[in-house]
Amino acid sequence: MRKLTYFIACSIDGFIGDPDGDASSMFAFVDNDYLEFLKSEYPETIAVLGREALGLQDSPSRHFDTLIQGRASYQLALDAGITSPYGHLREYVASRTLEKSPDADVEIIADDLVGRVRALKAEDSGLDIYLCGGSRIAGELLDEIDELVIKTYPQVYGSGMPMFGTGFAVTDFTLDWVRTFDNGVLVRKYGRKR
Repeated sequence: MRKLTYFIACSIDGFIGDPDGDASSMFAFVDNDYLEFLKSEYPETIAVLGREALGLQDSPSRHFDTLIQGRASYQLALDAGITSPYGHLREYVASRTLEKSPDADVEIIADDLVGRVRALKAEDSGLDIYLCGGSRIAGELLDEIDELVIKTYPQVYGSGMPMFGTGFAVTDFTLDWVRTFDNGVLVRKYGRKR
């Protein structure tokens, strides 16, 4: 069974963006040391344009071969004129408003997101599924998330878009490892407590 991993950036107080979802203030912390970690450990989580700029076009996936993201996350790419931001992965966009995919390589999941994720998890593959964002679909898929990789940036937002757009529900995870960087970034990996 494949794992669904929510690989997400957030502020110290757990927001993945401001009230409109903008997290561009976090980009200031992507220095050489941290970028080398991402390039070597999670190269497939870097979008196509970033992979090209960093010379990673031919880098093999280490953890994921499939990506799921929400409509708002996907819209950022569409606004930049990019219809397949993670073309090196199988791309799925959860959306009830996007009627037709603007790219043949991007599949829209309009209903039964949980059922579709369960089918993807049941596939025979050596690699897992990357949940890219956003808040609402992470909340909807909370019971399906097997791992969390949380990149915490040394900023406090005060309010904004939470990591999980869901009602109150205690869900336990266990800490697998922590990596700290001199720029104040902290990366933690958690596994679902069984």
